[in-house]
Amino acid sequence: QVQLLESGGGLVQPGGSLRLSCAAAGRALYGYTMAWFRQSPGKDREFVAAVKRRTSSTSYRNSLKGRFTIYRDNAKKTLYLQMNSLQPDDTAAYYCAASKRDLMTSALGGDHEYEYWGQGTQVTVSS
Repeated sequence: QVQLLESGGGLVQPGGSLRLSCAAAGRALYGYTMAWFRQSPGKDREFVAAVKRRTSSTSYRNSLKGRFTIYRDNAKKTLYLQMNSLQPDDTAAYYCAASKRDLMTSALGGDHEYEYWGQGTQVTVSS
């Protein structure tokens, strides 16, 4: 079992950047498919990005490609999400998720595919 703890959220002006971190306790990160999801008030949780367990290949929500980057440091047992050119629509609670399974690319965006979740970190983009 792995425990996930997100950090790095906060208030940022439009056009700014933030880097979110997800620290894993209990297991090595390389054994898990990892992902970021986000949820705004009144909206469904949506997929942001994922990195596969074996290949470390990445996948992104189409609308976020080029602005967000997901990567992990296995030695530090930490997953990151670098977010650039942030806009008010990016305001949400961001959640880290992990799966022990090798997910197909088409399945990476399904939140039901992930067994472990962090508590979330709030990102607010506002002037």
